[in-house]
Amino acid sequence: MMVEAGYETVAREIIKCTRCPLHESAIRRVIGKGSCHPKVFFIGEAPGDNENKTGIPFSGRAGKQLDKMIEYMGLSKEDWMVTNTVKCHPPGNRKPKINEIECCKPFLLSQIILLNPRIIILLGNTAERSFCPGRKLEWGVPVEHEGRTILKLYHPAALIYNRSKIETQNAFIDRNRGLWS
Repeated sequence: MMVEAGYETVAREIIKCTRCPLHESAIRRVIGKGSCHPKVFFIGEAPGDNENKTGIPFSGRAGKQLDKMIEYMGLSKEDWMVTNTVKCHPPGNRKPKINEIECCKPFLLSQIILLNPRIIILLGNTAERSFCPGRKLEWGVPVEHEGRTILKLYHPAALIYNRSKIETQNAFIDRNRGLWS
């Protein structure tokens, strides 16, 4: 029903959602950032402290790293959108729990259907578990999943804490440029 009502309705439903306990400590819901007609749809883990305050995904240090990755990919502002598996900040910056991910999944799936990206890039293991439960993807290897091309890359925060992964990530990007070019 949300899909039929359009993206603005999905956003309104996210803002008023009380399906799981995460809403209790949320300052702002974090819906997404980027184009309404993206080639590439990035899915991260969960909003952090900064995102909770601003309502904008990837607006902290990991966001700066994501910006570098997007630039390396050669994407313009019209080419991408980013969101998270859950729309509210988990307390203590912990990973979202399975039930929290499941509560937000209808929103994520609605965003994907409405935006209809060419490729979905899962940023890290939490995004993979959320979007492809029970399936283990190889880093940097595209697969078809439910009619969509999926690519798992390192989460930008992992690149901050383990700088040696940047070269590997760039190699994954170089091998897969044809997916979004």
